[in-house]
Amino acid sequence: MICPLCGTRRARRSCPAVGHQICAVCCGTKRLVQIQCPADCVYLASAREHPAAVVVRQQHQDVSFVAQSIRDFSDRQSELFFLIATTLVRQPPSPSSLLGTDVPGDLRPQLVDDDVADAMTAMAGTLETASRGVIYDHRPASLAAERLAATLKPLVDEAGRGLGAAFEREAAAVMRRIAEATRDARAAEPGNRRAWLDLLARVLTRTGPKDAAGDPPAPEPSRLIVP
Repeated sequence: MICPLCGTRRARRSCPAVGHQICAVCCGTKRLVQIQCPADCVYLASAREHPAAVVVRQQHQDVSFVAQSIRDFSDRQSELFFLIATTLVRQPPSPSSLLGTDVPGDLRPQLVDDDVADAMTAMAGTLETASRGVIYDHRPASLAAERLAATLKPLVDEAGRGLGAAFEREAAAVMRRIAEATRDARAAEPGNRRAWLDLLARVLTRTGPKDAAGDPPAPEPSRLIVP
């Protein structure tokens, strides 16, 4: 049987989250990122007790990538960066992204890195013109990016309430940097349309069992030490 996630490797592990057998590579790389693993999964428990060296290296690389992205930010900019990053991680992927099939009734486009870069670029442009006293709403090109911008706008407005043009310039710089980091992550993994989103999920999220209402818990606060 071929793994339904990658479509190339032999499926040898029974995955309770997907409901199919999947390959060991997809199990290891998509665990808790694209696959919402139950707490009693034996492969998840084993990985937590004995993380592979490749996983540890990936964690170090991810944290270094994020630290480089905020290398010269002020405290306020760093807080805004993580506010946006946490919101990105909380955006649910389309169910069709797991098995590569259409899900009837789900018309929401899946958020991918290009949408993040598009939304960040448009929002940065709007803030930059506003800081010069010009009101002009830059619009993202994709529907998913437009929805993301609509989700982020009230959060950014609240964070900058009463701070004026100085905050608008700082926030625009943060969004330009996120757009840049998104493109860099995609360049490092050209075959993964969610390379940046997956990286953020690995850094910011430790997904546990679903709560009684069936919803996944909110991401834990980042353990990164902001310079």
